[in-house]
Amino acid sequence: MRTGEVAESAGVSVRALRYYEEQGLVIADRSPSGHRQYAESAVERVKFIQLLYSAGLGSKAILQVLPFLTLSSRPHGMTQRLKDERDRIRTQIDDLTRAHDRLNELMGFATESAVSPATCSASVDAAT
Repeated sequence: MRTGEVAESAGVSVRALRYYEEQGLVIADRSPSGHRQYAESAVERVKFIQLLYSAGLGSKAILQVLPFLTLSSRPHGMTQRLKDERDRIRTQIDDLTRAHDRLNELMGFATESAVSPATCSASVDAAT
């Protein structure tokens, strides 16, 4: 597949795809004319990379996780690395859930009291 095809199929920009290649996250062969050629599996790989980025992993961490995708490659210590990343993400989810719940409380205060923002802040401070 050519660069544009992979980028479109995976939902990323061509620039992002080239960045992933520079980082060693995706590998492309070159055609005789010098154009990048990707395997069909590159689309799913790029989607997975996007998922890991959105979960907060950086390029170096993703590079360590990617070998786990192939059944024939199980780097020593990978299970612990994956557990660590999962735990880190779980902590982020918990933190975001608490922030979400707190915002719901604040919305309730604002709706119930129908007070000015300054008074609402004072009420919220007193409630904490």
